[in-house]
Amino acid sequence: MSDLSEHLRFYQELGVTGVSRDARWRTRGSSQPPAPGSQPGGAAQRITIARSSADALAAIRADIGDCTRCKLHKQGRTQVVFGVGNPDADLMFVGEAPGGDEDIQGIPFVGRAGQLLTKIIEAIGLKRDDVYIANVIKCRPPGNRNPDPDEVETCEPFLFQQIDVIKPKVIVALGTFAAKTLLRTQDPISRLRGRVYDYRGAKLIPTFHPAFLLRSPERKRDVWEDMKKVRVLLQGDDD
Repeated sequence: MSDLSEHLRFYQELGVTGVSRDARWRTRGSSQPPAPGSQPGGAAQRITIARSSADALAAIRADIGDCTRCKLHKQGRTQVVFGVGNPDADLMFVGEAPGGDEDIQGIPFVGRAGQLLTKIIEAIGLKRDDVYIANVIKCRPPGNRNPDPDEVETCEPFLFQQIDVIKPKVIVALGTFAAKTLLRTQDPISRLRGRVYDYRGAKLIPTFHPAFLLRSPERKRDVWEDMKKVRVLLQGDDD
């Protein structure tokens, strides 16, 4: 009962007034073409390389290996944190970099901020397994500092490959660093959020990072407004 009460309290903080029972939110994957040979866009592209999205992601991960391409591998990281979730997801979340819990477990967003992200995903009727979650940087920077420009330059091509393989309809950039990096801007997240951007064939929506919401819970309502935009885009209504 305590878990249920916590969920209800979280939804109340967001300003959620109802929960969709539309079956599409549990079966969105069925919207993907079952036989891609004659389908346009991403499906046809996948067949040309004779590889599923899962196989393609596995190949990217194998290419990264026990990465030594930038200085982070010498600065205390435990392991590469690649990404997790549905390889054919319509919705993808991109954060900044792994934190301490993520560095230990090898999975993005598993600490307190990750638990809050899970609740945000559930608030629009989805589960973590329905989406894909990754970071701009795959290794934890020391002291959880922001990644340096040379680290971003080295690592972000792997994120681009992930995006191009998954081909999400919507990407949510979590926090200032992810939004500024993806959009190539110095504008703060407070100015970037609330709008929808075209990005690598997807719609990109910047919003506050869950870690920021833990410090500033009064901004949860803003995130809920952003997530309602996400839900509309996933439903295929672009207006």
